[in-house]
Amino acid sequence: MSIGKVYLVGAGPGDPKLITVYGLECIQKADVIVYDRLISKDLLKHAKKDAELIYCGKLPGKHELIQEQIHEVLVEKAFAGKEVVRLKGGDPFVFGRGAEEAEVLRNNGIPYEVIPGITSGIAAPAYAGIPVTHRDFASSFAIVTGHGREEKKTDTINWEALAKGIDTIAFYMGIKNLPYICEKLIEYGKSPEALVSVIQWGTTPSQVAITGTLATIVDEVQKNQITHPAIVLVGQVAELREKIKWFEDLIDHDKEEM
Repeated sequence: MSIGKVYLVGAGPGDPKLITVYGLECIQKADVIVYDRLISKDLLKHAKKDAELIYCGKLPGKHELIQEQIHEVLVEKAFAGKEVVRLKGGDPFVFGRGAEEAEVLRNNGIPYEVIPGITSGIAAPAYAGIPVTHRDFASSFAIVTGHGREEKKTDTINWEALAKGIDTIAFYMGIKNLPYICEKLIEYGKSPEALVSVIQWGTTPSQVAITGTLATIVDEVQKNQITHPAIVLVGQVAELREKIKWFEDLIDHDKEEM
């Protein structure tokens, strides 16, 4: 039996219409789809009727399949001659562990492709009416993990470089560590009055966006009961939200017409 192939597909940030054309084509032809928690389940409706769907979603502290088991599934199904889609929220190579999966596939001689997806650090702010760059406010943009690897006890983030050298910073998975994030940015030079927006469930009808400052955003998050998944966006670009926000207005308009 010939070896199958694995497609590491970025599903995009939540709205199923934001997947790429090629990503959707891969879903439609897959024999097996190994999918994450945060992908839109509407995408699975495009799978073949006989496709095998394997859930490997992860909640903080609770994993249906640990990463090593995911590797084993991908290898096993490919060696069985299957066309496999590894469907990952956002982009496979942006905090998606796609590179680790690609290494495993390469080490086992399994052919694969990487299909990029729209990452939430750009898409969620856009749906909240916040550009991550703007010629008047921000000429630099960084994507940063909001939590480190559990086995690493030391903080590896260069907080001084972020605080002093980057105009807009998107923190992924940062709600739990938001107090620490704000504390470190202020400690290394960001003004306590620097604007911060937090966007929960970005690009979906459940989207909620709030704005505060490094000094106030922790209280705002608690008051509004914001939880994961959420993007924390630090930067003066957040002041544009009230001028150009559009998605919430669209949702409100749709509700009025129902």
